[in-house]
Order: sequence, then C-alpha cells, then structure tokens
Amino acid sequence: MRVLIVKTSSMGDVLHTLPALTDAQTALPDIQFDWVVEEGFAQIPSWHNAVDRVIPVAIRRWRKSWFHAETRKERAAFIAQLQERQYDAVIDAQGLIKSALLITRKAKGIKHGQDRHSAREPLASWFYDVKHNIQKNQHAVERTRQLFALSLGYPVPTRKGDYAIASRFLAMPADDANQYLVFLHATTRDDKHWPEQHWRELIALLANSGLKIKLPWGTPHEHQRAIRLAQNFQHVEILPKLSLEDVAKILAGAKAVVSVDTGLSHLSAALDRPNITLYGPTDPGLIGGYGENQNQIYAADKNLLSIDAQSVKDILARFIL
Repeated sequence: MRVLIVKTSSMGDVLHTLPALTDAQTALPDIQFDWVVEEGFAQIPSWHNAVDRVIPVAIRRWRKSWFHAETRKERAAFIAQLQERQYDAVIDAQGLIKSALLITRKAKGIKHGQDRHSAREPLASWFYDVKHNIQKNQHAVERTRQLFALSLGYPVPTRKGDYAIASRFLAMPADDANQYLVFLHATTRDDKHWPEQHWRELIALLANSGLKIKLPWGTPHEHQRAIRLAQNFQHVEILPKLSLEDVAKILAGAKAVVSVDTGLSHLSAALDRPNITLYGPTDPGLIGGYGENQNQIYAADKNLLSIDAQSVKDILARFIL
C-alpha cells in the first residue's frame, strides 16, 4: 500500500505527523509513504523508516516570484514528480486551501482530509474525496493519528504516540553523550525571546554543575546573540552552523534542553529529551510539546521577563542531578 502525505509546514506540525506514520506501519506493515513537505523541512520525513520518498515543495519561496520563469519551471517539475505515482490514498494533513488547491487536488489517488467542521480552513475540504470529522479538542498529534486511522481503515490506537526517530540519533561519543545541556535561545518573534540577562543568569547558576552548555544558531543575528550569551563563560560552547539533522544529533545526546517557543523545541520532544519550554505571548494549547518529560513554564501576564532563571534551574535540577 502506497500513501501520499501532504503536510508541508511548519517544523512542529511536520514533527507532530510522525506518530501517525508509526501507527499506520504497526497496523499495516507493508505500507509505504511518500511525503510532500516544504524544502526547509525535507530532512524530517526521511528520518522515519516508513517514508520511501520525500517530495520537496517550495511554496514559501515561490510566492515571492510566482510568475517568474524559473519559478514556473520549478513548479512544473514539482507537479511532474508529484504525479509520477498512483497512490492508494492521499492524506492531506495540512487542512489549508493553499495546500489542497496547489498539491492535493493534483495528486493521483483517493484524497482524504478533514471535513469542513474540522479543517483549519473549512473550504479546503472541497478538494477531498473522503472527508473525516476529527474532534478539535485534542492535541494536534492525536488529531493527525485519528485522521490517518480513519483514512487507512484501522482502529485509532489508545497508546501514546511514538515518533520513532530517536534511535536514529543516539550514536554519540561516549565521552560526550549526556554530558551537556542545549539552550534553544532563538525564535522567530521578538516577543517570544527570553531576555538575554536571564539566559546569562541561568548559565551562571549552572557553572558548577559539571555540564557543558551548547548554543545552536541558524542566522547571523542568532549567532551574535549566542556570542553575547557565552561571553566570559568557560562551560559554554557556541556550535557551528549546522544542518537540521546535525542539530537533531546534538539534541539527542543532551541531558536536557531549555528552549523558547520554537520548532526545535518540538524536535527535542520528538527525540525524547527532557525539555523545559518557556511560553510568553503564545499559548501552546493543543499544539505544545508532545512526549515524555516535556515541561512548560508560562510567563505571568504573557511577559517572558517574569520568568526568572532560578525557577528554570529548579525544574532543570530534576534531570541533571
């Protein structure tokens, strides 16, 4: 059985889809998936052994020059790749008009998705052959697991979802594994940042823990922040710029992770790492960290300044003592 998944973004949403693949593989051992995903997240589906082919799409980049000749050429090549195979089922787990119109309707196979009462954008359901009602008052992981079960005809599992990717990244040097923490200090919105003075206070509080602290980064301004956070601390390491897969390897070997609201926080959860996520103006609601040892601290009045370093260290102590 060959199934196409349409789940293009964001990082957290893509990661939240993985447990549904594990369910399907357990119920239907011969199943294979192809997956359409934004090019920036194309490494993630390849980590699950039920995925045969990843089909990158670049809607985020294309929309900046939609009618440019090179963009039209890339779109045509994508559609040709999308239509190379006939699928037993096409599951649109995105639930958006954009993905349904540009991708799902052009794929070959019976198209499944959420009905108008369940989809993030109700009009997206117009493009599905089979529409499923998925209750909204449950975590995104559970909603996707339910969608896959209904689409592929097996009972919805009652056990907790399994991302099934952690073992891929556990091969770490013996002298390094579990001897460090990772601080995920970078996020997309300014108001989701924990103040640098608090990060440095936490780093200082951990100076005698015997653990290194690793700081990843992805953009030049994130690199500059990492430099400022590490200044005058011997136990802090600024990592080089890494691919997503290399970041996953670092996270998988960490003793624990402290993060702001960012996609890499969901990656920590998918890798079964103890994680403390700091939430300010955003509410994780039913899309927060899903997994074991996922801890959330909510800022008073949604102001991250109100979360103090000692409070974070007190929770972190559960995992590093």
